[in-house]
Amino acid sequence: MNNLRLLTGLLAAALLSGGTRAVSQTATVITLDELFLTAEHNSVSLRPAFSAQEEAAREISVAKAERLPDINASLSFSFIGDGFTTKRDFSDYQKAPIPHFGNTASVSITQPVYTGGAITAGIELAELKLTASRYAAELQRDNIRFSLTGFYLNIYKYSNLRSVVESNIDQARQVLRQMRDRYEEGAALYNDITRYELLVSNLSLQLTRIDNTLDILNNNLVTIAGLPAGTKVMPDTTILARSLPVDDEASWHYDAMQNAPSIKLASSRLDMSRQSEKLVKAGRLPKIGLQAGWNLDGPILVEVPPINRNLSYWYAGVGVSYSLSSLFKNDKSLARSRAATVRAADELEAARENTALAVRADYIRYLEAYEELKTREKGVELAERNYNTVFTRYSADMALLTDMLDAANSRLDAQQQLVNARINIIYYYYKLLFTSGKI
Repeated sequence: MNNLRLLTGLLAAALLSGGTRAVSQTATVITLDELFLTAEHNSVSLRPAFSAQEEAAREISVAKAERLPDINASLSFSFIGDGFTTKRDFSDYQKAPIPHFGNTASVSITQPVYTGGAITAGIELAELKLTASRYAAELQRDNIRFSLTGFYLNIYKYSNLRSVVESNIDQARQVLRQMRDRYEEGAALYNDITRYELLVSNLSLQLTRIDNTLDILNNNLVTIAGLPAGTKVMPDTTILARSLPVDDEASWHYDAMQNAPSIKLASSRLDMSRQSEKLVKAGRLPKIGLQAGWNLDGPILVEVPPINRNLSYWYAGVGVSYSLSSLFKNDKSLARSRAATVRAADELEAARENTALAVRADYIRYLEAYEELKTREKGVELAERNYNTVFTRYSADMALLTDMLDAANSRLDAQQQLVNARINIIYYYYKLLFTSGKI
C-alpha cells in the first residue's frame, strides 16, 4: 500500500466520520510501516522535537553572524545651558556664555580579526546542538514508534482473543443445547445446565472486557499516530506469516552501538561539552579587530570661550583588547566545563552499557518466544484432543460435568496462550529493532 492510498483512505475516514468528531468508527487496515509514516507527519508528540531542530538551525546562523563587522551609528541633538568659571577656590565667579544648540553624530565599524577561536568554537557548538536535536528527535520518534507497535500488536492480540472467546461461546452454547435436550430426556441434571450457563456468562463478560480493551487501545493508537478521529485500526493479518530474521547476538549488539539514538545523543552531548571547554579557553586570549570611525561634534566645548562650530574627524586602525579578569575568573569556569565533560563521558558509557544489557535481554526473550510458540502449539493440540475426548465421554455418561468445564477452560487457556506466543515473537523482534536504533 503506497502513501497516497493510505492518506486517501484516512481522508475518507475523516470525511465519513464527520470531521473531527466521529459519528461511527471506520475500519481501516493499516500496516505498521504506514502507521509509522502517519505518526511522523501528524503526531503531536513529535512536533516539539522538530521545532527544536528548527531553533538549533537558526542558532547556527546567529553564531555565524558573529563574523560580520559591528557597525554602530548615533545622532543626537541637545540644549546646552550657559556655564561659569571660577578660581580654584571657587571665587571670582564669571558667567561663560555657551552656544545652546548641540549636535553629535558618529559612525564606528569594528571587524573581528582574531577572537582566540571563540567565534569558530561558537559556530561549531551551534552545529553540534543541531546534531544533538536531530538525535533527540530520532529518539522521540523511535519511542513513539515502539509505543505504536505495542498498541498495534495488543490490538491484534485482543482481536484474536476475541475470536477465540467467541468460538468458545458458540461451542459452549452448543453443548448447553445438548444438555437441555438430555435434561428433557431425563439423562442430565438441571444443576449441570446451570453450571454451564455460568460458564457462558463468564465467557460473555470476558468478551465485553476484550471489547473495552480494544476500544482503549484503538483510541490510544489513533491519538498518538495523529489519525482522523473515529478511525478503527485493523492490523495487517499477514504480519504473523512473515519470516523474521534470527541474527546472532553480536550483530544486534554492533547495530545498537552504531545506531541507537540514546548512544548517539549522549555522544553528541560529550562533543558539545568539549566544545564548550574551547569557548572558555578562548576567553583567556586577546581579541584583535580592525576599527574605523567618524565623529561630528558641535559646538567645540574644550575651548574657552567655546567655539560655535562643528568639529569633524575620522580614524582607522587596529584594536587589541584583553580581559585581565580572565586570569583569575576563567580557571573556575574551565574547571566547571571539564567536570561537565567528565559527566558527559560517564553518561555516554552508561548509555552504551544500558543498551548492551537491553540488547542481551531482548535477544534472549526473542529466541525464547520461538521456543514458547512450539510449546503453545503442542499445548493447543493436546487441549483440543483432551476436550474432544472428555466431550465424547460426557456424551456417553462416562465423564462428569466438572471434567467438561475443566477441559473447556484448559482449551481456552491454551488457545489464548498460543495467540500471545505468536504476538510475542513480533513484539520482541520490534523491541530489538527499537533497542538497536533500527525501528
